Amino acid sequence: MPIHCVSFTTDYGLCDGFVAACHGVIARIAPSVRVIDVSHGIPPQQVRTGAEVLAQTVPYLPEGVHLAVVDPGVGTSRRGVVVVTERGTLVGPDNGLLIPAAETLSGVIAAYELAAPQYRLPVTSSTFHGRDVFAPAAAHLALGADPAEFGPRVDDLVRLPDPFVAVFPGKLVAEVLTVDHFGNVQLAASPADLELAGLSGTVSVSSEHVLVKALVGDTFGTVPPGWNVLYTDSAGRLAVAVNGGSASAVLGLGPAQECTITSSPTAS
Repeated sequence: MPIHCVSFTTDYGLCDGFVAACHGVIARIAPSVRVIDVSHGIPPQQVRTGAEVLAQTVPYLPEGVHLAVVDPGVGTSRRGVVVVTERGTLVGPDNGLLIPAAETLSGVIAAYELAAPQYRLPVTSSTFHGRDVFAPAAAHLALGADPAEFGPRVDDLVRLPDPFVAVFPGKLVAEVLTVDHFGNVQLAASPADLELAGLSGTVSVSSEHVLVKALVGDTFGTVPPGWNVLYTDSAGRLAVAVNGGSASAVLGLGPAQECTITSSPTAS
């Protein structure tokens, strides 16, 4: 059955014509399909961040085709795939980018390699598969093409390793998953990890070179302007914020780095 929505997630940025070219390919093949841009601000080559942003967004999107391209291996032997779930279809590189979102959409039912030439542009660049391979595939899927027609079945999809989280008495170490537009630093850890570590009240939050104090709270306004807060974000992850500022800038933290939370030496 035809699908009326394609979501689009990349690390392309908006300074170049990459996003527009992909939009144009979809519009030429499937002019009635609506494209929802999730983000084109994924840090370059940060596959895990792209995977997390996509997975945290797809539950709130219309059921459709989810096109995602964060693809440091473009032009190599890595496969392009279409992944079928109960609540939507995903298209992109087979590098782990699509799997967290697929699991959010009730799990992988089947996957197929993007190999059929009729579902890609006639001339394919070795460096722009978003335009030449993935966008055409997404458009054809939106028009009702059968995923099984795209190529051989794939039973060994690439999966990203679990993000790093380590819990000790009085200490929690977690990988940074994402940093949003406001500089809020989302960690791989959960509130349950914080409780297991026995941390509450005022805590110390540190990166490799910076240590600050933060209050465990519910929202940004828990603390005065300029203060640090450790809270549970809208995706259910622990996150560090500065009320009115950027925790990423204060701590010097970005995706794939580690953040350590310990008891504050001055906490009562």
